[in-house]
Amino acid sequence: MKKSEIHFSIALDDQRVPEAISWTATDAGTDIHFAKAINIALWDRNDSGTMKIDLWTKDMPVDEMKYFYIDTIGAMAQSLETATNDKLMAEKMRSLCQELMQHVEEQQKRNTAQNPQ
Repeated sequence: MKKSEIHFSIALDDQRVPEAISWTATDAGTDIHFAKAINIALWDRNDSGTMKIDLWTKDMPVDEMKYFYIDTIGAMAQSLETATNDKLMAEKMRSLCQELMQHVEEQQKRNTAQNPQ
């Protein structure tokens, strides 16, 4: 059996807030990769429930965080459809992504109008 591993390294400041997130994976070569945020969800087979880890660095802008979550929901929709063939549920998730994108874009327009450069 082939084994693959993913390793995350989190550098914390004195208040235990992430300053840097890096990762390596046996199937991704020898390079160290950097991220501003990670969102890991695991289905615990003993408890039949989700265990989550959400981390982001202090230099992650709020707008990027919102896009990160929208992208995550969209990726989950594709994975769900591929794994279960539940097209309706996947489409509802994609529809939610479209609504959230409109919300974020409207917020950005309001912020730009209130704070012109």
